[in-house]
Parts: sequence; structure tokens; C-alpha cells
Amino acid sequence: MLVPCVAAATPAAAAAPKVSCTSGRAGLAEKLQKDITAAMAGRKGTIAVGLRDRTTNTTCTLRESTAYDSASVVKVTVLATLLWDAKKTNRHLTDRETALAKAMITQSDNNATTSLWKQLGVTKVKGFLTAAGMTQTKPGADGYWGLTQITVRDEQKLLGLVTAKNSVLSDNSRAYILKLMGQVVSAQRWGTTAGAPSSVAVHVKNGWLQRATHGWRVHSVGTFNGGGHDYMITVLTQDNSTMDYGVGTIQNIARAIHKDLAPTATRTARYIPPSRPMEAIVPVPPSG
Repeated sequence: MLVPCVAAATPAAAAAPKVSCTSGRAGLAEKLQKDITAAMAGRKGTIAVGLRDRTTNTTCTLRESTAYDSASVVKVTVLATLLWDAKKTNRHLTDRETALAKAMITQSDNNATTSLWKQLGVTKVKGFLTAAGMTQTKPGADGYWGLTQITVRDEQKLLGLVTAKNSVLSDNSRAYILKLMGQVVSAQRWGTTAGAPSSVAVHVKNGWLQRATHGWRVHSVGTFNGGGHDYMITVLTQDNSTMDYGVGTIQNIARAIHKDLAPTATRTARYIPPSRPMEAIVPVPPSG
């Protein structure tokens, strides 16, 4: 039986969306709602959260249909589209595609992403989104993949496809995506990984982008499985004053979630502020 729990809004934020949790484990929904709310207390910016834990049949959502500029989180969608398209003709990726995919995910390489985005074209990206049921995701126009509009709901759908057998992505494709998300360079393994138990395998992809409006967008999606656990987290943020601030917000939320779902020994998420944030050069339209 699912036990619903909705965060009570404070008078100062009565109109704000509420964290909503349900769980098949007694008391877990209430605890997650309380701890996620506490993790966001006093944090500036606009935050969206998605959690799904298959083990306890638990979900939590906040602003799940609010659209954000994707920054490099969209790179998982690009890889999934590439593999989905290859599956249709039963072909393996070429050496070139494999090299580009690895650079795109593990190093968040923008040039590699642009090459694959151009190769696929928006029509194929939209085709994958339709097949995946990601109806709220809108590809960026004119080659600006970093401005693809994403939502928590759709990112959670994508992570769900990557982590369980389905008709959209082959088992080999899913394993390949998880392999690359598990090999992200150490300096980019922050975000939803913060506080993750040492007993789970961690797969992550982050994105960060500064624009004239809404300040820094800082996002993190991650999947966590092993040791009796199987869950996925998406946190999207914007209106951050700095990249570091957005990272801090995400990691506060992640630690609260991991603590409640897997209260065991945790690992430390390593965050090294880049001297020149790679994601700040994601292709975007000229100002003015």
C-alpha cells in the first residue's frame, strides 16, 4: 500500500510547489519529505527533484514538469538516441561513434556532442523521445543542444529505461550507457552522488550552464544499484548565483535521500571547481 505524504507549505511559500512522496515502506515517505524539505531550507534558486526507488516502491517529486535548459544532462539522451537508432538497423556503433560517445559522457566533451547531434539530426532525437514517452522534452533549435528543454519527469523516465529491461533500448545499449556514466571523470562525479552508500554502483551525468537570465543552471542525474538497492535521482536547478552554489544545493538534497534510503557507510562526492567551466561554452544563441 502506498502511503502518500505531501510537504506542508510555510506561509511565506504557500504558492510554491510541494515535495510529494509515496512509499510502500511505512514511514519512509514522511521521512523523505521532511529531510528533502530540510535540505532545501534557505536555499535560493528554483529546484526540481525526482526520486524513484524500485526496492521500496518509493517516489518523490517536486516541480516534476517545470522545464529547464538542459546543459549537458541532455548528453545521455543523445547517446540513447544514437543507440536506439543503431538498433533499428541492427548495427554496431562505429569506432568514431564509440570514441565520440565516450568523450561526450565521461568528459562531457561539447565538440563530441555537437558532432553526434549533427549526425543524428533533431528528427531522430524527436523519434527517440516519442518512443521513450519523454513528451515534455523539447530539443534545442538550430544546433543548440544545450538549450534542450528537460523536466524531472522525463529525466526520470530516461533513467528508468536505462536501468530496466524495455523495448526501446536493448540490454546491450543499457549496459553501455551505464558503463560510460560509471566512468565519468572524478572531477565531474559530484551532485546526486553525494552521500551515496559505498555498497552501490554509481552512474552519473551532470550539467552546468550560465546565461544572462536565471543565472547558473546546475543539474545532476544519477542511478544507484547494488547491495539491495535500486533507485534513481534527478535534481534540476536554476537561478543559482554561482556554479558552486548550485552544486551545494544538489548535494544537500542527495545526502538526505541516500541517508533515508540506504543508511550505511557513505562515500564522499568529490567536487573540484573548474577554472573554466566546460559547460559554460555549451552552444547557445548570441545575446541580444
